[in-house]
Amino acid sequence: MLEGKQPRNTPVWVAVVLGTLMTANFSFSQETTETEIILPDPIEILDDTLFVQRSSDLGSKDSQIIVSNLSDERQGLLGQYRLVLQQIDRLIAYNDYVERLIVDQEAQITDIRKQLDQFALIERGIVPLMLDSIDILDKFIDLDVPFLLEERKARVARLRTIMDLSDVTVSEKYRQIMDAYQIETTYGRDIEAYTGLLEIDGESRQVDFLRIGRTSLTYQTPDQEETGFWNKQAGQWEKLPNKYQNYVTQGLRVARKQVTPNLLELPIEAPGEGR
Repeated sequence: MLEGKQPRNTPVWVAVVLGTLMTANFSFSQETTETEIILPDPIEILDDTLFVQRSSDLGSKDSQIIVSNLSDERQGLLGQYRLVLQQIDRLIAYNDYVERLIVDQEAQITDIRKQLDQFALIERGIVPLMLDSIDILDKFIDLDVPFLLEERKARVARLRTIMDLSDVTVSEKYRQIMDAYQIETTYGRDIEAYTGLLEIDGESRQVDFLRIGRTSLTYQTPDQEETGFWNKQAGQWEKLPNKYQNYVTQGLRVARKQVTPNLLELPIEAPGEGR
């Protein structure tokens, strides 16, 4: 009867399977009635889902922070790299500058060495000349009018001393010798009044000296009682007549700039034969 209602295209084994399933279902129903089935709580499932979602969100946030930090670090490193490149360029330019300086200094050193070699030759010739110049100056002072003898002799002695000093350069020694000669030159064209000691009648007395270049050298005691002059031809001091007293006094005042310059009548040695 069942077979008569069964469609022709339905396999016979389908019915067998259905029957088997029905039998198994019936058996399962009997077992479930004996043991109660416990399903998971939906709220717990939802909480777990939300926790997982929050964890995922936090992980994404941390990842974004890491990415941002890496980006900032990359920008910082890029800035440092550019700064280092700039410093390298500056160092290259500075090294080129220093190299040019070194080349110029080496050229100067070579030139200085050549000058030193030449100066050594000149020094061997100029030092004896400088020593002779000092001796000549000393002899000239001895033969000259005897004014400011202590000062002039001390200047010569100082020149002899510096010639033996190793810490004074040859150029400085030469300069001081030329200065001494220049000072001696100025003595021949100025007027000067100064005070010093003079031996008169075997007694050392303080007098006022009046020097007019190297033409005239006179003296006068402070009380104006005695006036005299240096006789270059005789090589000694001699007294002057009283008529020269006022002239010498006036000359002393002119030399000290106490009065305006005026004509002075003073004894001058007349040129001799051969002069």
